[in-house]
Amino acid sequence: MQKTYIPKTDEITKEWYLVDANDQNLGRLASEITKVLLGKHKTIFTPGVDTGDFVVVVNAERVSVTGNKMDDKFYYRHSGYPGGLKKISLKDQLAKHPERVLESAVWGMLPHNKYGRQVLKKLKVYAGPDHPHGAQQPKPLEFK
Repeated sequence: MQKTYIPKTDEITKEWYLVDANDQNLGRLASEITKVLLGKHKTIFTPGVDTGDFVVVVNAERVSVTGNKMDDKFYYRHSGYPGGLKKISLKDQLAKHPERVLESAVWGMLPHNKYGRQVLKKLKVYAGPDHPHGAQQPKPLEFK
């Protein structure tokens, strides 16, 4: 009888990767980051087990989008009170909080449960080229 292999937490090694978002397409970049966060690039990938790696993204303010998305795409949030719906365009969001744009795109591709929230904590996004994770020695991650 064959048994299914489930990796244990002490058997999983977590790597740190550095991604430069300069002139990268937002959706394509988010999908590649999601694969690394979930661990789908590893041979020991198991659904529901956190086998993914940490990802540090720099230059999030310089991400690109196609078409008219800068003016036509909106991010919504609600305060919980009547009339408390706020909306902000992608252009304004990139100007004020560029990290939130990429975090929102990656969150939309993750499972919306405890596992997804746990995985999202391994994503570190910074607007500029500097980041405080030099001690972890992140490896550069290139996409095709």
